[in-house]
Amino acid sequence: MKLARTALGLGVRELAAAAGIAPSTVQRYESGKGDMHSRTLDSVQQVLEEGGIIFVVADANGGAGVRLKK
Repeated sequence: MKLARTALGLGVRELAAAAGIAPSTVQRYESGKGDMHSRTLDSVQQVLEEGGIIFVVADANGGAGVRLKK
């Protein structure tokens, strides 16, 4: 999430506000100190995808990651 957020130039507070969650939720998740409910994670993913992020799943050619739409 941090890579995707940074690629869009979003701070923790901006992402949290756009997803309707607390900044501390983003910070905990990014630091690996907490999980998110699936509904919350879906909201964050939607915000990032609307910003131009594409989530890449791991396959035989490489690991998971993110990239920006052209």
